[in-house]
Amino acid sequence: MAKTVTTRYDVADHLRTPEEMAAYLEACFEEANGDAAFIAKALGNIARAKGMAQVARDSGLSRESLYKALSGERSPDFDTILKVVGALGLTLHAEATHR
Repeated sequence: MAKTVTTRYDVADHLRTPEEMAAYLEACFEEANGDAAFIAKALGNIARAKGMAQVARDSGLSRESLYKALSGERSPDFDTILKVVGALGLTLHAEATHR
């Protein structure tokens, strides 16, 4: 019987277009249930797909601070989120909820 070889799945390998990145972030907003660190991790995945060095340049933040802020281990400041979202070429939208 042949051995099955598996590799670690990395979502960043599958985020190739701005539309895929936006759809992924939108899905993460729906799943986050108010968890800011979850959203930070999602932004980190998108940033890795785009290239962390490029995102750092475009956001005006250092690569090191981006890795820390977007690790999912803590909740970054909102101004960091806004800079990263802008550097990724994405926008945030608000929508009324009907409860």
